[in-house]
Amino acid sequence: MAKVEALPYEDRTVYSVASFNRGVAQWLGKLPTVWVEGEITELRRHERWATVYFTLKDPSDGSSVGVTMPRGRFDGLRLELADGERVHVFGRPELFEQRGDFKLRALSIERFGLGAHLAQLERLKAALAAEGLFAAERKRPLPLLPRRIGLVTGNDAAAKRDVLTTIEARFPGAAVVVAETYVQGPRAAGEMVDALRALCEQPGVDVIVLTRGGGSFDDLLPFSDERLVRAVASCPVPVVSAVGHEQDTPLVDLAADARASTPTAAAKLVVPERSELSGRLDRSRESLARCVRRALERDGQRLERAAERLRAAPRLRLEREGQRVERAHERLRQAPALAVERKRAALEATAGKLVTLSPQATLRRGYAIVRTDSGVVASAAEVAVGARVEVTLAEGGFGARVEDVEP
Repeated sequence: MAKVEALPYEDRTVYSVASFNRGVAQWLGKLPTVWVEGEITELRRHERWATVYFTLKDPSDGSSVGVTMPRGRFDGLRLELADGERVHVFGRPELFEQRGDFKLRALSIERFGLGAHLAQLERLKAALAAEGLFAAERKRPLPLLPRRIGLVTGNDAAAKRDVLTTIEARFPGAAVVVAETYVQGPRAAGEMVDALRALCEQPGVDVIVLTRGGGSFDDLLPFSDERLVRAVASCPVPVVSAVGHEQDTPLVDLAADARASTPTAAAKLVVPERSELSGRLDRSRESLARCVRRALERDGQRLERAAERLRAAPRLRLEREGQRVERAHERLRQAPALAVERKRAALEATAGKLVTLSPQATLRRGYAIVRTDSGVVASAAEVAVGARVEVTLAEGGFGARVEDVEP
């Protein structure tokens, strides 16, 4: 351990800066490890860094202390911490001698709960969601070609430059109305609300981009202010929110009609690329021309078929009439023969009936006709015993004398 040496100057003892820092660092090294409670802000972690840095802030009065922790130990905790979370940090005070920076070197971290700001935001988020301000059905489509684009951003901000540069590159000549305002600090939310309202009063503004670059949790708090969230939700034109980085989600992102991960991405949402649009127009024009040509071809073919039918109609009519006359003539030729045939069939049927009903047919069935001098005998009372009768059979006949009569 290096010594802390002082230089004597007459009646005083003087330390060099290095000796002073070394002495303070050695004295701090004798202090015990402690637990410190606070909210995480300005968390910085990079794969190429061996150390994770963040600030631990007291939400009651804003007091803060820097904290360092080896990245391997921080990752091993698997806490996935974010700005605004309240934690308990176990560590010891430490002074970096060369710069005289006082830090708390963390040995362990435990999540205590949501920070005051984060808890308040969660309550506000739940209340606004219950009102339907974040509902998907409220989201409006962005216009394909806005007449004018409103831009709410900070003065001389990189976000403003990115939006304007991208819009100019994609669609040169697009009209953009810029409203510069505070985008962080206590005045930011109110001024952004006023800027939104002012842009809505501008004639022809069809879409508004609300943007700023990345920042700490505290820097982005104005974009979760209830006044701004309600102003975005009630804005009469669609609003695109492009605040912070991809992992940042202020409440205006949920209320906006579209959310972009970066200002550049927001610019790509609000204007199409002119070359791509021209290509789409060319393809649409070619498609329309093909449709017109096909329609004309179909109509021409339909007209040709109709003309052919008209040309063929008289001939078809004559053919049908000729066939009809031929069939009528054939029926007339066949009518006498058919009439004779029907008469012959009727006569044969009648003759059959006559034959069936004739006396001869009756006699063939075993019956006989008995006659006297008076005629045919129909009743036994017409003859007397001893009378002579003539009996006619189906074939021949004979004479007989009546021997008995049965009444």
